[in-house]
Amino acid sequence: MKTIIAACSQNLSGSRASIQTALRTLLAVPWPSQRDVRSALQLLAVLQWVLSFLLLGTVSLLLLIYLLFTSLWLVPVLYLAWIIFDWDTPEKGGRRLPCLRRWTVWKHFRDYFPVKLVKTHDLSPNHNYIIGSHPHGILCVGAFCNFITGSTGFEELFPGIRSCLTTLAGNFRLPVFREYLMSGGLFPVTRRAIGYLLSQKGTGNAVAIVIGGAAESLSCRPGLTTLILKNRKGFVRMALRHGAFLVPSFSFGENDLFRQVVFEEGSWMRSIQRRFQKMMGFAPCLFYGRGLTSGRSRGFLPYARPITTVVGEPVAVPKVENPSRELVDRYHELYIRALLKLFDENKTKYGLSEADELHIL
Repeated sequence: MKTIIAACSQNLSGSRASIQTALRTLLAVPWPSQRDVRSALQLLAVLQWVLSFLLLGTVSLLLLIYLLFTSLWLVPVLYLAWIIFDWDTPEKGGRRLPCLRRWTVWKHFRDYFPVKLVKTHDLSPNHNYIIGSHPHGILCVGAFCNFITGSTGFEELFPGIRSCLTTLAGNFRLPVFREYLMSGGLFPVTRRAIGYLLSQKGTGNAVAIVIGGAAESLSCRPGLTTLILKNRKGFVRMALRHGAFLVPSFSFGENDLFRQVVFEEGSWMRSIQRRFQKMMGFAPCLFYGRGLTSGRSRGFLPYARPITTVVGEPVAVPKVENPSRELVDRYHELYIRALLKLFDENKTKYGLSEADELHIL
């Protein structure tokens, strides 16, 4: 019996010593600093955004198709019925949830790059506006952060103005993803949707359009700013029909977020990209950014590069129900001049040199 008690005592002493050693080892490990915690939260905020835009629609579609062949088949059937009933909502003002603009996650998203919004002129709430957003870049980070989230203070800088952003109409055909987009204040870039926002919602509306679109993303690369704008005049015609003022904006640093394999014009790969763009509405870009574990590794996350979106001087536009081609051309030229002025006056302030030029195709 004494032998058993002695053995137990020895085991308890050994266990106690092991626990004390483990505790000392744990306490010796440095706790993450506030800076490390902030960096992790910023990285997670960007990760959820990238995954949402790249995968949410496709994954939701595949999941609903799978459920059709299970005992939960009623779920996709009911959701399909809901989509049919709700089909026109994206083009009739959508279904925005204002609380989403105030999510703390968007502040972490903003601080990752960071993103900054600069105001150069007032926007009167007595008018409606079409804001041209340039350049497109790969994922339109500047446009999303400034015109969809409230993290950069758009509503404070422009009191009485409600901003929204347009995107490809095909995105609103994807299940679940359409609800995600509408809840944030995104709308299809169609005449019907833009016309509704400019005619049925009173004044003080600012509709942001990434004018270069998918074609412009194919020319996105660091150190070169090329805009697809010369023959993009539909937004000017819409502005004239509704008397909406035209406002240029430029996101300095947008093209520095990713590295892209750019194929030269005339190459067979460029031809494939163009054909895919015409069929699907978006261009398949071969790009890469940083990895999840290290900024030096390669992955699908954007690099942490500062983005400064400068909103320029509005171009006053009259309301003309059936504008002529000459009138559209005149205001298109006025818009380009305002954009070039905005770029030249701010390029040296936000990372470019005096020699850098804006190329408009």
